[in-house]
Amino acid sequence: MANKAIICPRCKNLVGSNETVCSWCGASRANPWWKAMAWTRNYLGDDQVVSLIIIVNIVFYALSLILSRHLSLSANPLHFLAPGNSSLVLLGASGTFPVNQLGRFWSFLSANYLHGGILHIFFNMMALKQIAPGAIREYGSNRMFTIYTIGGIGGYILSYLAGVPLTIGASAAICALIGALVYYGKSRGGTYGSMVYREVSGWLIGLFLFGFLVPGIDNWGHVGGLLSGVLLGMLLGYNERKKETTLHRSLAMICGLATTACLAWAAFGATYFWLSR
Repeated sequence: MANKAIICPRCKNLVGSNETVCSWCGASRANPWWKAMAWTRNYLGDDQVVSLIIIVNIVFYALSLILSRHLSLSANPLHFLAPGNSSLVLLGASGTFPVNQLGRFWSFLSANYLHGGILHIFFNMMALKQIAPGAIREYGSNRMFTIYTIGGIGGYILSYLAGVPLTIGASAAICALIGALVYYGKSRGGTYGSMVYREVSGWLIGLFLFGFLVPGIDNWGHVGGLLSGVLLGMLLGYNERKKETTLHRSLAMICGLATTACLAWAAFGATYFWLSR
């Protein structure tokens, strides 16, 4: 059976139906990784990566509500439908208490998928929906996910070092995407680079104003995420300067596997504890 024309999963250029190797990067259709990478490209595209992150956040927010003994129905919208701290700790909240007292260093990753109320998750997911496509456009989906994951971890490490006792939320990872786009805008320059820089600077100012005006916001996590994003944007490079490489795809795969393992472990442990009470 003749091959179909396909987008090369390595360099994303068109490979003709009569070609056995990509004429752009030399990748062979016979390589074992080809079908796996092509499947990922076809069934988990750029939009699906963002949607999947949002879905996982929603699932873990719902799980935190289910595992809570008492839900907050406060008239204060910031605390409405807030899960209990015990369920958040069980599911992987970060901070000095979970890390020092429980040895949960993996919470630096899991905390990025937990939220403390309906408005908390709503605003974070809306921000992610707005910012992530820009990061994908300039860095590609693999580098975006790597920046999101490692940048979020960096944010919570700084928060831990600053002595924050308990902290959660996707905003550290979102700030990492903002940091990467800030770096892109300043590095690229020109009319387009300046436009990107101004746009993400507006998000940055809004996040930090919100953090200083509303009590309980982890500004250390925001700063750590931002700095991590700038550094990762610099190290990983963006599309106009460096095409996506096997290293970038490998890093994204490692981040995906680590996230899956960490969240599965947290969900299993929390559910087992809840059922055994």
